[in-house]
Amino acid sequence: MAAEDVGAAAEASYRSPLASRYASPAMCRLFSDQNKFRTWRKLWCCLAEAQKELGLPITDEQLEEMKSNVDKIDFKTAAKEEKRLRHDVMAHVHTFALCCPKAASIIHLGATSCFVGDNTDLIIFRDAFDLLLPQLARVISRLTDFALKYAQLPTLGFTHFQPAQLTTVGKRCSLWIQDLCMDLENLKRVRDDLRFRGVKGTTGTQASFLQLFEGDHQKVEELERKVAEKAGFKRVFLVTGQTYPRKVDFEVVSVLSSLGASVHKICTDIRLLASLKEIEEPFEKNQIGSSAMAYKRNPMRAERCCSLARHLMTLVMNPLQTASVQWFERTLDDSANRRICLSEAFLAADTVLNTLQNISEGLVVYPKVIERRIRHELPFMATENIIMAMVKAGGNRQDCHEKIRVLSQEAAAVVKQEGGDNDLIVRIRSDPYFSPIHAHLESLLDPSSFTGRAAQQVVTFVKEEVEPLLVPYKDVLNVEAKLEL
Repeated sequence: MAAEDVGAAAEASYRSPLASRYASPAMCRLFSDQNKFRTWRKLWCCLAEAQKELGLPITDEQLEEMKSNVDKIDFKTAAKEEKRLRHDVMAHVHTFALCCPKAASIIHLGATSCFVGDNTDLIIFRDAFDLLLPQLARVISRLTDFALKYAQLPTLGFTHFQPAQLTTVGKRCSLWIQDLCMDLENLKRVRDDLRFRGVKGTTGTQASFLQLFEGDHQKVEELERKVAEKAGFKRVFLVTGQTYPRKVDFEVVSVLSSLGASVHKICTDIRLLASLKEIEEPFEKNQIGSSAMAYKRNPMRAERCCSLARHLMTLVMNPLQTASVQWFERTLDDSANRRICLSEAFLAADTVLNTLQNISEGLVVYPKVIERRIRHELPFMATENIIMAMVKAGGNRQDCHEKIRVLSQEAAAVVKQEGGDNDLIVRIRSDPYFSPIHAHLESLLDPSSFTGRAAQQVVTFVKEEVEPLLVPYKDVLNVEAKLEL
């Protein structure tokens, strides 16, 4: 088939947008058929090598033949075999055997399909976490730089998306970072808790291997230890059915979904701030915000993060339900959905982290807009300070409270009914009752005096919690994120 025909055929067939449009090449390679079946073959080599080391009649020539053909996968033959056998693992056993005729008799010796299937999944999970963890560390690092830079910049805080007490831009960002730090610890914990399924046989009893080693339990235990070590695992499940516990899948997707919730929250905040024109994600010179409204600067990166994070969050129910309906030692209704759910969880996580890193590397702050919004709301927030200053100057609290209440209502009416600016301070300046503090009004209205310990909290948080968490990733933090689309 000509190259243009191959391209046309690809365009005429459905492809997952996660792989074709969003996720990184590195993550897509991990979940590719090439990597999957190559890992199957490597596991068959590990098994045969360990069996030889423990005395089974396997030759160096057979092992060398297997190892030299690990990457030579005939996908067309494998597809024909699977159509004939209705069994993907046996199709690849036959395909591998065709290019390893001398080793054909010892490929997959004593194993069941889950030896390659489940152990490969666990290897891929481990490697996928090893891609995600540095990505997440980089996002935290970028946002930390941002938080420290704007630790002292006052901004209007919101509760219920209603104006509340002032905070700082950096302090708000530190709340985002704190969620992501929890995610980093959770992803690392689940990654480090991954165990090898091992060599367990059809129902997890290792009966086939015990038979191969003529009842020698010690050799069967040593076989499992050796294969796990060759696959890069220090721990093995001591008991399984045919599969590793499907609760592992739930643990894996659960922490990824939790990460999705963090990213969704952060990017929702950024979208709201973009609407308020206080903070924007990067917007490129030739970027179009709307096909109809040329002036628009839609936060498409943050919207993409929210969209894919929402998909990621929904995936957690799939492995949870699968774990609950595994009959006895295993049932195969976990197979098809796992092919979709588990890969999509990692690809979605990879995409939102790469996109969020890109956002965090180019966040734009508009201090004048922030200042204007503060000026609009601060007079109302400053009333308690004004009352206290009047009391210190000899005034009566109740009288002052009533005066402030009346003037505040009048100012609020101007804002709400007339669309005017908040003129409460002008009214206070014009009222002789408040003359004892007229000279101090500017200092009473200094926004930095309303942010409490926000700036100090940012510095302490970064020093005591964030920086120690990033130490293991210090050599990979300088990689920039790039978006193709």
